Amino acid sequence: MDNDKEKDKENTAGDKLDEAELAEKLGQTVSQNAKHLIHCLTVIGQIEGHYVLAEQNKTTKYEHIIPALVAIEQDRSVEGLLIILNTVGGDVEAGLAIAELISGMKTPTVSLVVGGGHSIGVPLAVSAKHSFIVPTASMTIHPVRMNGTVLGVPQTLSYFDKMQDRIVSFVLQNSRIKEEDFRSLMMNTQELVLDVGSVVEGQKAVELGLIDELGGLSDAMECLYALIENTEKRYQ
Repeated sequence: MDNDKEKDKENTAGDKLDEAELAEKLGQTVSQNAKHLIHCLTVIGQIEGHYVLAEQNKTTKYEHIIPALVAIEQDRSVEGLLIILNTVGGDVEAGLAIAELISGMKTPTVSLVVGGGHSIGVPLAVSAKHSFIVPTASMTIHPVRMNGTVLGVPQTLSYFDKMQDRIVSFVLQNSRIKEEDFRSLMMNTQELVLDVGSVVEGQKAVELGLIDELGGLSDAMECLYALIENTEKRYQ
């Protein structure tokens, strides 16, 4: 009997250690003592894709996020996913890959933009089944850019156009914003210094249909609970 108790203590301690490590290294937490079992995924700093960024940069590594999403989708105990976003952009293809995975999940998903959703953060924000933004947060929308050597040939411009169309198409499919409004914001030359694009604050993002609702953490949690309960009713 005593041995069983000791094993339970060891298992509990191990679980707590795993949760602490998950939160510290990957920015992920799983709420246990709650109405529903929710996995919280944070996307912060730059999305690190095919190239490793400098150590001083805060990054979200796509090789961490992709397997985490697969695990969440197949874990029957996880009832919902809350995505907290405060990103300055990063690798476009890696960010779009993550957004596509989130949009294809059957697990109820809600995103909350705090601080900012820059560049590829826009597709990430709209990829959830319902999106929120806090009043002081903003979305920065601009065309695809590339660092490093760029060849001045027609093929390069064609590649940029195709990548841009992929992003625009994804945002339009997963939000209520009109294409002409989104492209107009993207190509605005009057707002950003030394760049093309626009900064859209929380309330304006909702009015444009880019984000579903203005709200904070409690609003996002209540919405996620409602999505979970509606899903449960559908399969009863």
